[in-house]
Amino acid sequence: MPDARFADPRLAPLYDLFDSDRSDLDAYLAMAAEFGARRVLDVGCGTGVLALLLAERGCEVVGVDPAAASLVVARSKPGADKVRFIDGDATSLPPLQVDLVTMTGNVAQVFLTDDDWTATLAGIRDALAPGGRLVFESRDPARRVWEQWRRDWTPQYVELPGVGVVESTGVVTRVDGQLVTFAGAVTFPDGTVVPTSSTLRFRERVELEASLAATGFRVDEVRDAPDRPGHEFVFVASRL
Repeated sequence: MPDARFADPRLAPLYDLFDSDRSDLDAYLAMAAEFGARRVLDVGCGTGVLALLLAERGCEVVGVDPAAASLVVARSKPGADKVRFIDGDATSLPPLQVDLVTMTGNVAQVFLTDDDWTATLAGIRDALAPGGRLVFESRDPARRVWEQWRRDWTPQYVELPGVGVVESTGVVTRVDGQLVTFAGAVTFPDGTVVPTSSTLRFRERVELEASLAATGFRVDEVRDAPDRPGHEFVFVASRL
């Protein structure tokens, strides 16, 4: 189930306010230009930030996400008529032949089981034209970022006109092998509290490489993340 931050109609409109710095997407926009991609599929598109930026640059874009509330936000934005937003995931796509598939942020880490991850990669491969590329990021487990989260996470606040100050909190609650769970809450000025929870899987680089090879991809390179150097693997893989 998607985190309430993405799936709850009360919280999805707040996502862009709490996560307003999306400079992490610059690398993906640059890669779309580098690879000459004209047709792009954004898996886990959320509120549509990357999809809309790509559409502004002339790409034909499809965004897919299982969190319907986030897609409502995406469809309400200027330029949304240039993007085809689909409620679903990579395993239930209509026939597509795109040049590039993206998974940004923590999207690649929300697939907790090997079966779900493999099915997602297979769906992505089917959506790619021959020779098309998949680019995605996954945090390096060796960096143990959840320990930093435990130390440094602090409440966030945004002020909504006519509503007041909304508070968002989060804390790591469990580390079980490769699975890291964090929970929190969003509190509204009227006292309404909406709980949130997410679990991410931190796969090793060799696991990711093997899973790509097993689903019909060639790993072209593994890049560094410009916004978090040394902390993430950025995979560039081609459909065979």
